[in-house]
Amino acid sequence: MTGPGEVRCMLMRGGTSKGAYFLAGDLPADPGLRDGLLLRIMGSPDPRQIDGLGGAHPLTSKVAVISRSDDPEVDVDYLFLQVAVDSPDVTDRQNCGNILAGVGPFAVERGLVAARDGVTSVRIRMRNTGELAVATFPTPGGRVDYTGSVEISGVPGAAAPVLIEFPAGDRPLLPTGNVRDTVAGTSVTCVDNGMPTVLIAARALNVTGYEDPVALEDDPVLADRLHGIRLEAGRLMGLGDVEGTTVPKLSLLAQPRNGGAVMTRTFIPVRCHTSIGVLGAASVAAGLRVPGSVGEGIARLPARGDRIRVEHPTGFLDIDTSVDPGSGRTPPVARRTAVVRTARKIFDGSVFPRSAGTPPQLFGGNDGSAPR
Repeated sequence: MTGPGEVRCMLMRGGTSKGAYFLAGDLPADPGLRDGLLLRIMGSPDPRQIDGLGGAHPLTSKVAVISRSDDPEVDVDYLFLQVAVDSPDVTDRQNCGNILAGVGPFAVERGLVAARDGVTSVRIRMRNTGELAVATFPTPGGRVDYTGSVEISGVPGAAAPVLIEFPAGDRPLLPTGNVRDTVAGTSVTCVDNGMPTVLIAARALNVTGYEDPVALEDDPVLADRLHGIRLEAGRLMGLGDVEGTTVPKLSLLAQPRNGGAVMTRTFIPVRCHTSIGVLGAASVAAGLRVPGSVGEGIARLPARGDRIRVEHPTGFLDIDTSVDPGSGRTPPVARRTAVVRTARKIFDGSVFPRSAGTPPQLFGGNDGSAPR
């Protein structure tokens, strides 16, 4: 039981992200009231998120809203919400495959799914897009076990594996219908294998693709070019005006340096990811398997098997992806996508949001600066 002003919450690391997980019934049903509450819980808008759970970065300002599904073929529904750090915005325009890694364990922890003695699989509907995923993880004795020996880049230590499989969806892999498009004067490949993503050769933007993320973020010329590409690509991909949204993502491609298939630098959409999102990596991997994409001549694809190693600033992410390349009359289709991630429960209890009457400007300057 929670008291007045308290909201039941579980903070979890999912993959290389961290977020607050809620049962849908513990939040207001009205989206406006829900989003206002989440802003106060996370401490936004404030560049430091000093008065909430957020970690002052998009990767640590995320929310999962979970409910039992009314679909007999699905166990739980998962709504992902990205809470902006320094603006009063909450968006559901994208999925998050990292936060997805914690959804199955959370569903078991909250009693939405009965665990088996050994391993448990949870069928998840991602409400942001309607797509499905199946998460499988260890549950010895019918309890979630977060300990294990699986290491993933960007996360210290090791944890139990969470295998996430994505059944083939019915959305086109190439949303524009073309293997390549010229967008804002730049050759790109637009892909959607779970995350709308624009693939760009780093050299086409006069960078190497090996730079530190902060250096790329601080390049005003690059920022202007990426902004123009994103706006035009968004319209071509059927996403409309993406000025105020977090999709599509932009992934710069360079030749691999550490034995993988490709090196990436991904913008989400303005900050440069310190690693890469699961669904973004799934789209990159699928795009590399399409003959004639911008990755051709850059990527070094494995001779056998479905696994593609996507390198990123802090390591790599392995994605199993098979693509039917299609023919002149039939478009390419993603047949299978799977990834191993880890997740960990950090705390479970009640969060106390700041008062609804507290003016946001008290927690950050109007110009985005920290208060003096």
